[in-house]
Amino acid sequence: MNAEALVEVVLPGKVEPEGLEIRHGAVPAAGPGQVVIRMEATGVSFAEQQMRRGRYYDQPPFPFVPGYDLVGTVAATGDGVEPGLAGTRVAALVKVGGWASHVLVDAADVVPVPDGVGAAEAETLVVNGITAWQMLHRKARVRAGQTVLVLGANGGVGSVLVQLARAAGVKVIGTASARHHDALRALGVIPVDYRTKDIPARVRELAPGGVDAVFDHVGGRGLVDSWRLLAPGGTLVSYGTASTRDDEGSKQLPVLKLLGRIWLWNALPNGRRAYFFNLWAGRALTGNRFRARLRADLTQVLEALQRGEITPQIAARLPLSRIADALRLAESGTVAGKIVLNP
Repeated sequence: MNAEALVEVVLPGKVEPEGLEIRHGAVPAAGPGQVVIRMEATGVSFAEQQMRRGRYYDQPPFPFVPGYDLVGTVAATGDGVEPGLAGTRVAALVKVGGWASHVLVDAADVVPVPDGVGAAEAETLVVNGITAWQMLHRKARVRAGQTVLVLGANGGVGSVLVQLARAAGVKVIGTASARHHDALRALGVIPVDYRTKDIPARVRELAPGGVDAVFDHVGGRGLVDSWRLLAPGGTLVSYGTASTRDDEGSKQLPVLKLLGRIWLWNALPNGRRAYFFNLWAGRALTGNRFRARLRADLTQVLEALQRGEITPQIAARLPLSRIADALRLAESGTVAGKIVLNP
């Protein structure tokens, strides 16, 4: 263990992707209740794209090591941790710190990866899988025979969401650029070109009575269209403000505007509901319950992968040393699925 060295990517401040720094150091030691994970796969999510612009609403102060999630093998265990965990492949959601060869994690936050599931495949489903599962089953509570609309159906979360929805017997309409339509059809999704002048009109042709749920990561003005497309009793789940990624000014303002609008809609007596989905909501108040729910949901997603209900969407695999290329590619908007980083 001591012969190994730590390699990590540091975000020093608001920089272009080329401004990220590679740092070397000593591998951390596991304290009580902790494990050291030797990273096999981590990834680039939308959060890091916002973080490098200083626009992720609760990011730590610079400098820090980004990396929302990771999959790897437990290399060392601390006091009070089941020693049998050493040598097992696990997944963990960390929010920051994942872009490193070795990551210190609380043992209570790791989830075993099922046999036969590769590290890169599992990595595509950690933050994206938990997000998709909880929005689908805990917020919208979809049922077989319903119809849902997924914006950005080819994206990291979208591509998992549509597959989990199809596995639950739900009809899915998904927006994406035309080049991704064949891939979406192969997953059983009805594709709609997001460049279409009038997306709501096209969705109404496909679902005249409205849809039972809309999953919207774009936010901004289009959220009103999403709300109007709901059938009576339908649910809008907003889970991002991608439309404001490149804006200057307050990073809290888009979220506050969004929450205000959602509060107003929920006050209306029309039987529809709107949520802003925050994966970390409730963590401070219900630590152990939050962790238990997270572990249960990630386990469900990884088991769905093992059963073949989800095909992992890996857009590209790059080494950690090529983080600038990985981030540029993720931000180009040309890829389907997740960019996975290897040590």
